[in-house]
Amino acid sequence: MLIESEPDMHVTIETDVFCVPDLVRLKKFDVMLLDLYMPNMNGVDLTRKILDYVPDAVILIYSGFEIAPHFNLLMEAGVSGFIAKTSTRDQLIQAIRCAARKEAIVPMQLLKQLRRQEIVVQGETDHEKTTITQEEDRLLRELAKGKSNKEISKTLMISQRSLEYSLTELFQKLHVSSRVEVIKKAKSLGILPTEDLY
Repeated sequence: MLIESEPDMHVTIETDVFCVPDLVRLKKFDVMLLDLYMPNMNGVDLTRKILDYVPDAVILIYSGFEIAPHFNLLMEAGVSGFIAKTSTRDQLIQAIRCAARKEAIVPMQLLKQLRRQEIVVQGETDHEKTTITQEEDRLLRELAKGKSNKEISKTLMISQRSLEYSLTELFQKLHVSSRVEVIKKAKSLGILPTEDLY
């Protein structure tokens, strides 16, 4: 309703994620707005699926959740921008118009994250800071999916020995001694999303 109140905007709504691939193949859309959390499939996986069919699709993620923990994952999936559900009507319309012009509106804290090759995590005290590299970030995300070392080494294209070394280093860095603990710690530090995206 908010979007269609604009005279030059027309909306097609699809609530079944499994119908979306056919819809995007049959009809051309200037901008697609996806929720991050949906039944049966999350916005990240649906983005990847859509881009398989329409490689130049402009996809915005609309979410009531904090985007920052998923930022790298969303960028790698091919998302074009983000809109918070707390946005005003004007912000929503402006974000869609920008996306249609192939321009992106990115929140300032996420823009700063774009420049960083590493994630610096503030610990419980001011002196306690942990730096997580992009490789470690990817490793954590694979661990969170419950994959075996063999599967992870294949996905990340590294040897199992290198993977074991990286795991040991990560465990030491986060002061943990198991996979379960490292995932729990990463979630508590905000490195991994607390909601289950997978």
